[in-house]
Parts: sequence; C-alpha cells; structure tokens
Amino acid sequence: MSSPSEPEHVKRIASLISAEQGLVDRALEELETVFGPADWKSPLLPFDRTRYYEREMGGPLVRRFAAFERLMRPEEIAGDKLETNRLENRHRRARRRTVNIDPGYIGLERLVLATGKNHTHRIYHSRGVYADLTLVFQRRTFRTLPWTYPDYADPKVIEMFNEVRARYKMQLRGFGPPEKGMSS
Repeated sequence: MSSPSEPEHVKRIASLISAEQGLVDRALEELETVFGPADWKSPLLPFDRTRYYEREMGGPLVRRFAAFERLMRPEEIAGDKLETNRLENRHRRARRRTVNIDPGYIGLERLVLATGKNHTHRIYHSRGVYADLTLVFQRRTFRTLPWTYPDYADPKVIEMFNEVRARYKMQLRGFGPPEKGMSS
C-alpha cells in the first residue's frame, strides 16, 4: 500500500521568447519581481526549431531560459502559468503577443511545463492549466519522450537543464550552486 506524502520543493524555470532581445530581458526582470531573483540564465539563443510563433510575433525569434532561486511547491505551477499569461498580455501590441513565457519546473526526476492546452500526455492540474511532462531524468541526464518539443530535445538545451538540476540538487542539500558543468 502506498501512503500519500508531500513532494520536495522544485526548481522554478521559465522560457521567454520574442523577436525583441530587450523585451526578453525586461520580461525576465518583471518575472523576478513575482518569482524572486533568477539564479541561472541561459545565453540568448536563436528560436529556430519551429516557426509556430513567427506569424504572431515576427522574427527572427530569440529565447532565454531562466531558473529562479526560490524553490516552489509543484502545485504552484497553475498560478505561475496564470501569472505569465498576465505578463504576456501586458506586452501585447495590436492584440498580438510580443513575448511568449512558458513556466515550468525541474525536480530530481523530471522537467514539467505548464500549458493551457490539453493533450493525451498532459495531466489536468487546476484553474485551466495542464502539467506537461517534457523530460525525464534517467541514467545521469534528462531524456526525451515521444512528445518532447524538438527545441527541448536539443542536446545543448538538455545540457543546460542538467546544469540547472545539479544546482537544484545542491540547493536541496543546503549547499551553494556547483561549478558549471557538474551534474549527477
């Protein structure tokens, strides 16, 4: 028989995409006022694995991933999605989004994204938000699933998430972040 137990806190992450580099940075600053300071930021990356957002936001698109110092309870993901939607709406121009912000979290076992779109592999969470299991951690690295977005399946992106996971693991143990590149 299994006994219900509370999960560990998880590492909050976000992906910010826009045609305007300055807007990516401003939106991240705004996120920090809600989520607390970011303790890790990716370099600015080209967002070129899909053209999904170009019609709405133009192009070429750039992306930055961020992880936040303050850990969260996994059930906070629904509120995070609603908050990032509000932030996206504040930056709309002529009814079009100028920035896309996808919140999620990293736990020791997985990377989960929040979405408002249902699909067979997404579990309803609350408040119109679904949890999308995007990557699983097995054999010392994050691994893709059949539905993992191509940009999240990129080996360089997985390497970055391995680094964030290593920092998170050290944080759970009460230590500072590890040196870049360490993962376990």
